[in-house]
Amino acid sequence: MAGGHVLRFGLFGTGYWAAETHAAAIDAHPKAELAGVWGRDPEKAAALAVRHGVPAFGDVDELLAACDAIAVALPPDVQAEIAVRAAAAGRHLLLDKPLALSLAEADRVVAAAQASGVASVVFFTQRFHPNVTGFLASTAAAGGWQHARATMFASIFQPGNPYGNSPWRRERGALWDIGPHALSLILPVLGRVNRVAAMDGPSGLVHLLLTHDGGATSTLSLTLDAPAEATTHDFVFFGENGTETVPPGDGSALQAFGTAIDQLLEEVEAGTRDHRCDVRFGREVVAVLDAAETARAQGRTVDL
Repeated sequence: MAGGHVLRFGLFGTGYWAAETHAAAIDAHPKAELAGVWGRDPEKAAALAVRHGVPAFGDVDELLAACDAIAVALPPDVQAEIAVRAAAAGRHLLLDKPLALSLAEADRVVAAAQASGVASVVFFTQRFHPNVTGFLASTAAAGGWQHARATMFASIFQPGNPYGNSPWRRERGALWDIGPHALSLILPVLGRVNRVAAMDGPSGLVHLLLTHDGGATSTLSLTLDAPAEATTHDFVFFGENGTETVPPGDGSALQAFGTAIDQLLEEVEAGTRDHRCDVRFGREVVAVLDAAETARAQGRTVDL
């Protein structure tokens, strides 16, 4: 870390999320600075770099050499490869969800991070809103939960949506794009998933039925192509003490990413490697998604 105070970030990615959330939050953070930008489109990388007064890099390893940590807003398969290289170079990791698009690639990231001892945080947006964090902690402590229901009906293919032309989202759909968000809220309360069933529905719908350690169950219904009038996000826990509904985050994505930077800095400065949303948790989420992909393709229940 430069001077022991400021964490220099290399930003990998040039799209809307990279520019409006990652770059903006790093720029605004008092203990972070943007060291440079790399992107698959050199023109976009140059434009974003100029916007923030930093260099654009044409080579991944050159940017890794110029930073202390990386922030990644790229398709998950591209992210996984860069994360492995960054960890091997001793760079701390601020990654996006999902960690990777296969369990094998997620395992590679975890192994690289553990081998080098770098700090890691995976940005599951809702997990960095203080009111949501507090809700999950108190709900988990209360116990007695038997079931959770998550409904995420998004509609990103409308004109003007910044994510609608994303090739990996169109190919992988809601399971891989918003499934991680749903799992990030359910797993802290109900625990590890040990069995997965899945079924497809209309409009890109995918339904998951999960069994958790301890016997609780959960259902997830996800789509990126809901009718505009039917968009909704709803998370409810059912148990011995009644029902509890997860509140919406009380801040913006920009504020949440600033909190993620704070928490990565705490890991770096304290030398701890036990963040609740580190690459190991990211890998746990990918394991469920990977099993769900098998379950929906083969029409069977998959044990983890």
